[in-house]
Amino acid sequence: MDLSLKYSCIFICMIMLLPAFSYSQTLKSKAAFYATADGMGTPTGACGYGTYGKDVNNGEVCTASRRIFRNGAGCGACYQVRCKNSALCSEEGTKVVVTDSADGQETDFILSFKAYAKLAKHPSLAPRLCGKGVVDIEYRRVSCRYGGNLMVKIHEHSKYSEYLAIVVLNQGGTTDIHAVEVYEEESQQWIAMRRAYGAVWDLASPPCGDLKVRFLTSTSVETKWVQSDKAVIPAQWSAGLTVETDIQLT
Repeated sequence: MDLSLKYSCIFICMIMLLPAFSYSQTLKSKAAFYATADGMGTPTGACGYGTYGKDVNNGEVCTASRRIFRNGAGCGACYQVRCKNSALCSEEGTKVVVTDSADGQETDFILSFKAYAKLAKHPSLAPRLCGKGVVDIEYRRVSCRYGGNLMVKIHEHSKYSEYLAIVVLNQGGTTDIHAVEVYEEESQQWIAMRRAYGAVWDLASPPCGDLKVRFLTSTSVETKWVQSDKAVIPAQWSAGLTVETDIQLT
């Protein structure tokens, strides 16, 4: 059996054994917040997003517990979060993007200050809500709708042509990415990349030439490979380069 096909089967079988997380499923937990100088996210999150992790979704981002982060598969996932204090909190709450991972005391979410403040019914109530520190919440997974296609950024630690690392951006709110492969024209084979951490995937001694990329994705209803129909990573790639694919995940 072709090795690429063999590993694809293994990945798919493993994913099918995971419990499905429906976007309509509402769960209960607790949330806190973290402070930055501007109230936005942090560029040093465990997903490896860099400044994207600070600014994405207008800075309304979160640090997720290990069970939601899922070793990086949860990076880029979107959640609608609302707190249960009816005197202080709105019915709608806030939509956040997972950019980091940490386990707080009984919390599944640690929101950026900007996101946490949006839980309040009115901006004037935000200081009182923040004074609580930790609040009871309900949350559910929702679509992000980034407004753009899946993007691949060459990580700054990459070294042409010895070591290639990429960061996957605009991943999609209800779609997880479990594997990434690049296509080598010479051998006509897909080569598996390794999840280095978070949304960062790497490969030592990458093949030469333009590289097509495909992603093993899963939602609550299906698991499949998705592939860009155009060359994603150019032959003469360099660290910091960002390339948009023709793939859009929701």
